[in-house]
Amino acid sequence: MTRPPIDPLFRHLGHRFHQTELLECALTHRSFRKDNNERLEFLGDAILSFVMAEELYRRFPQAKEGELSRLRASLVKGETLAVLAREFGLGDYLLLGSGELKSGGYRRESILADALEAVIGAIYLDAGMECCRGCVLEWYAERLDALSPQGTLKDPKTRLQEYLQAHRLALPTYLVDSVEGEAHAQVFRVECRIEGLDMTTRGTGSSRRRAEQEAARIALRNITNE
Repeated sequence: MTRPPIDPLFRHLGHRFHQTELLECALTHRSFRKDNNERLEFLGDAILSFVMAEELYRRFPQAKEGELSRLRASLVKGETLAVLAREFGLGDYLLLGSGELKSGGYRRESILADALEAVIGAIYLDAGMECCRGCVLEWYAERLDALSPQGTLKDPKTRLQEYLQAHRLALPTYLVDSVEGEAHAQVFRVECRIEGLDMTTRGTGSSRRRAEQEAARIALRNITNE
């Protein structure tokens, strides 16, 4: 698998690395070599949790500890990280061992989520906490704006359905386009079709439900941008 040019990834991340070896390490899975991204992932996980906790504390001064904890959990979970990683095209840059490469590891949720945490750790080491915080908050800006302390953000399929119903539009239909990979590491591709808007979006995920959620999220983003 040939890696694409690195500049688009820099633009997505909002950071151009001075120490490119840090980014290279962040993109290296343990199946590829001994010097891999696991230590950076450990660091990035802690930084992400802190940045989200600090931002939620600032945004919701009346929220209780339990509410803040639930909101943070929704933001730092693997599913959310994997969606962000796919938005950045991070999977195209990963260094994977032959086994992981053949089984589609560059699309797997856990690998993508771990790699993005490692990238956070790499940005911190490359440019410091303020730069790292700024990048993370920019990545999460849309999701943070959609939160409320009374509960976590509704999932994309629910939000899309409610939006279409409110505007008296036909509800979406979801069709499985393909299923690839071994039984323990399948990758689903799903289409979300909205007839009233003549719109079709596509999502991928480690389950049909997750692929549908991603397709719905993209559809909702396209609709609201318009």
